[in-house]
Amino acid sequence: MGNMLSVAVGAGFGLIGVVFGSWFTARRQDRMWLREQKLKAGIGFNTAVVQLLDFLKETQLAEDGPGANELANRMQEARSALYLLCASDTVDLADALARRVWSTRPTDGRDDRKAEFRETLDLLHRFTQQLRQEIARS
Repeated sequence: MGNMLSVAVGAGFGLIGVVFGSWFTARRQDRMWLREQKLKAGIGFNTAVVQLLDFLKETQLAEDGPGANELANRMQEARSALYLLCASDTVDLADALARRVWSTRPTDGRDDRKAEFRETLDLLHRFTQQLRQEIARS
């Protein structure tokens, strides 16, 4: 009878270990998936923002490159993903950057518009840093 009790206790501990290990592995995989999704959304958003800024600044895109509407749609799609995946600080910077991009006008060699463009690029860098920090924490 004593042997059966020790076997049952050992089996119970083994089962608890398996359950805990499975839970821990699933949790780690969820965090890795979330991190990957944030990274993909951030890359998509950054790429669309840069391409749209180039387009709006009248920097030449490839002849077969996407038009402004397609770039705007890409930016909005990536921003929607960021809304679903990221913390409010990151989302707020993405919103500010999107608003800033929409107000971007061709520089036409004007110093004031060049300064606005540099400020937009600075905001893009701040957003990228914020997203990088958020991904590192997750």
